[in-house]
Amino acid sequence: MSVVFLSTGPPTVSAEQLRAIAKSYDVVVDAHEEEHYRHLLNGLDATSQLVEALPAYTDPRLLPDSSTLPRTYERLAGNAEKNPLNTWSHRTSITDPKPLDKRLEGRTIVVKDNVSIAGVPLTGGTFPELLTGKTEYPIPQIDAVVVKRVLESGGVLKGSANCEHFSMSPLSFTSASGPVHNVWLKGYTTGGSSSGCAATVAATQARTWRKKHGLPPNDEELGESVDMAIGGDQGGSIRIPAAYAGIYGFKATHGLVPYSGIISLVPFIDHTGPMTTTLVDNALLLSVLVGYDGMDPRCTPETPLRANVPDYCGLLEAWKAEKESNGEWTPQAAGRGLRVGVLKEGLEVVGLSDEVKAVISAAIARFKAVGADVQEVSIPMHVLGPSIWTVVTRPFITSNGLQNRATPFLGYAMPDITPPVFDQKAYEVLNKHNPAVVNMFFNSAFMNAKPDANQQLAKAMGLVQQLRDVYDEALTDFDVLLTPVNPRVGSKHPEYAMDVEKKMEPAIGATLNTCQFNVTGHPALSMPAGWGKVSDGPGMLPVGMQLVGKRFDEMSIFKAAAAWEVGGKGLDRWNGQLN
Repeated sequence: MSVVFLSTGPPTVSAEQLRAIAKSYDVVVDAHEEEHYRHLLNGLDATSQLVEALPAYTDPRLLPDSSTLPRTYERLAGNAEKNPLNTWSHRTSITDPKPLDKRLEGRTIVVKDNVSIAGVPLTGGTFPELLTGKTEYPIPQIDAVVVKRVLESGGVLKGSANCEHFSMSPLSFTSASGPVHNVWLKGYTTGGSSSGCAATVAATQARTWRKKHGLPPNDEELGESVDMAIGGDQGGSIRIPAAYAGIYGFKATHGLVPYSGIISLVPFIDHTGPMTTTLVDNALLLSVLVGYDGMDPRCTPETPLRANVPDYCGLLEAWKAEKESNGEWTPQAAGRGLRVGVLKEGLEVVGLSDEVKAVISAAIARFKAVGADVQEVSIPMHVLGPSIWTVVTRPFITSNGLQNRATPFLGYAMPDITPPVFDQKAYEVLNKHNPAVVNMFFNSAFMNAKPDANQQLAKAMGLVQQLRDVYDEALTDFDVLLTPVNPRVGSKHPEYAMDVEKKMEPAIGATLNTCQFNVTGHPALSMPAGWGKVSDGPGMLPVGMQLVGKRFDEMSIFKAAAAWEVGGKGLDRWNGQLN
């Protein structure tokens, strides 16, 4: 292969620069060869300057429809009066006057604040100085694909919801604007990193639930809410907050929902998807979001074209109708024909509380009661999944997720996100607000500095395939696998003044049943299964159940969840007390 550089003007690369570059490799260039290599570097420098001078190109498929412009917004983050639970980042109201269809007509939707909305500031849950090196947040010129699809289906985009610093916390106290509170018990976590999404949807859930159970409204405590949200999940960040908030959160198969226009952590584990108050709404929003976009390298040959996207709602209703015609859509028979594998190791993860285990045990009994074939299945490698997830992602966390370095795959690279170099000032801010981000910088540097870093990474990638294979093998015998989501009932927000250990302690173990499926790509739903007592107070908070299916078989999960709920909704398993 030949390398051709443009001819150059006066040299710009000094001999000292060349020597410094060579020294970084522990190489000494012979004196008589220095001028040759310096000349080649000078040519490269001129070539890069030429590219730098070219105008940037924005894929027209990401540009907002002109009929939705202009757009206005109001920043609500940290506004206690208008935003009592600190769920909102920026509020707006965007509709398409001529949508392509009406599936979401009149439905209100919010997106996680790592999703681009043209004309609305993007925060990534952090401070602008840490996102761009400037004092102002970037204002995207594009709509993420999921935003465009919501608008094309008649949805009302209400704005962006707060999220955790760089999407790196399973709890909800690390956002730059302060803690995001649980709608059921203020002062407690609503889970992360899609914290604001979970809480804005859960506020709608709480209003409906309180009315159903004859409790007085508490609208002033909840603030404005929405019907649906679009969250992000790299280790559990849709499912964990959905579980803590008592809503439905779906991490679909990797590559099924395009990620174009969303801040990445590591493409290998990036997922985006629906968070809703009901299972049917989850199926509806997923149908709107799914399908190849022609840009996202996360999509695979298995990702359906838009014309071939399943109508999850229609298919679910047809399946219900068939069961009804057979007299099976009853609390005693709705689950007939479904095979549910209770993952033994999922009920043995470190830190799983008795409260959560009791709720999940009752949920398993419900599956049996509705007629499903329920059996325990052992997958010993499940307990190794978090370690594999850690080793395979840590080398890339800094360059991809914390510095937004473009990957060697064609795709939209979020050019407005230009974090500065990690330094003492950044350390002090992050150490106070989210030590997990500091830990990621240290983790990435440590992993990459190992003499055998490449061999270890290659081995970990092979283990990912093995992990995928063992789940696939188990799923030949079952339609879904069942685990808890959150190992413990939600905890109180820690104080910023606490030391690192105390701030991070409540998050330990939070992803032990979720992160595996980010690296293997299997679809997984979090749904409310019941209530559990908090360990540090008198209150009750929701507990989530996770259903995992074959890759690109979201329908089996929806069927199993729907059959389970014929016996009653998870949040209806209530003892009459919230606090």
